[in-house]
Amino acid sequence: MDEIAPGILQLDTLLGGMEAMTAGFLVVGPQPALVETGSQSSAATVRDALVEAGVGPRDLRWLIVTHIHLDHAGAVGDLAAEFPNATVIVHEKGARHLVDPSRLIDSASRVYGPLLDGLYGRMLAVPQERLVAAADGHRVEIGGGRALVMVDSPGHAKHHHAVLDEHTGTLMVGDAVGVKLPGVGELRPATPPPDFDLEQATASLRRFRELKPQRVVLTHYGEVPGPDATLAEAEDVLHRWVDVAERTIAAAADAGIDDVAAALADAFAAPREQLPPEALRRFEVLNGVHSNAAGIVRYLKGRQPAAAE
Repeated sequence: MDEIAPGILQLDTLLGGMEAMTAGFLVVGPQPALVETGSQSSAATVRDALVEAGVGPRDLRWLIVTHIHLDHAGAVGDLAAEFPNATVIVHEKGARHLVDPSRLIDSASRVYGPLLDGLYGRMLAVPQERLVAAADGHRVEIGGGRALVMVDSPGHAKHHHAVLDEHTGTLMVGDAVGVKLPGVGELRPATPPPDFDLEQATASLRRFRELKPQRVVLTHYGEVPGPDATLAEAEDVLHRWVDVAERTIAAAADAGIDDVAAALADAFAAPREQLPPEALRRFEVLNGVHSNAAGIVRYLKGRQPAAAE
């Protein structure tokens, strides 16, 4: 683990055996918390990292997920069983899917196919009595005067909240700011279906800026330089991706997701053209252009009736 702020340790969940793809964050204290569990395929890696950091099976008090997508929360049921004193904190709009993950898994299996079990795994249910459905502003006490605050931040997903460590001003933003992998350098938005909403996403980014965090930390992957500048960049990038999609659809009435994906790949290829193929492959596995295109197209189609009125 690497200490990214006083009392916050970042661990690599080794998603699919790949380094620096998905992070978890251990906030130490009398009642330690793990923010982000990683995928079910990473459960043993995360458990071992916690034990190595001195957090034994009876020690962990909180398991917090920013949202219920499998790369962020897939291991939550496994880790809840491994750490029986931990209470799970999840956004109130996602809580029911942790109690009964069958619909979540079914949806993921249609999206990922064979990749689901090979890369992510699935999700074990969390007992209702082990779960807190958190609203905006919910506080999680770590002890010693330290608390984590849930910050409602829809746009990427309706069940998304960021986690603010008040003690250090560290904001752990899940996917709300986007994806920036080491060795790639590009900040790419995360706009998958079915929940992507541009207005909500930009409002979340502006709320983050109003909080004036000392540091912003991405689940994919790690701390970004210049928190305010990165948040402004994330908003600009979102608008640019949606603008390309909108122009593509406007240019051809029959334009679909494949056409939008191709246009996005062309428009934003330049920063990546010199990258090693393996780096690009990892980027596409985690945050593919086609998935982002599908989310943007769904969003644009969903707002058409309102535009017509």
